[in-house]
Amino acid sequence: MKISEVSQITGLSISTIHYYERSGLCPLVSRGADGHRAFSPADCDWLLLLASLRATGMPMAEMRAFADLYAAGEATVAERKAALLAHRARLDERRAELDACQSILTRKLKRYDEILGGKA
Repeated sequence: MKISEVSQITGLSISTIHYYERSGLCPLVSRGADGHRAFSPADCDWLLLLASLRATGMPMAEMRAFADLYAAGEATVAERKAALLAHRARLDERRAELDACQSILTRKLKRYDEILGGKA
């Protein structure tokens, strides 16, 4: 797969993919006979995971630590799982915070509708 295809699939810009490679977040991507990167489906899946971790607020330092564990192989599966569980717990906390905020906004908007007599 070409980098443009991977960019389209993952939603990551080409410059972000290059940055992830330079930062050591991506395993080495093979090169085709033409010298261009040849991304595998596994490379694409890894980039999708990175995009998801970043979009959900995982700090780059944690992403690097996770990538290092991944690069270390199967012996680190338990550590990787623990890292993802911790991240999921933070997401659950954030979701609860956002739900509480949304509830407050909904009540306020309802009150404004009452004041305005149902006028938009």
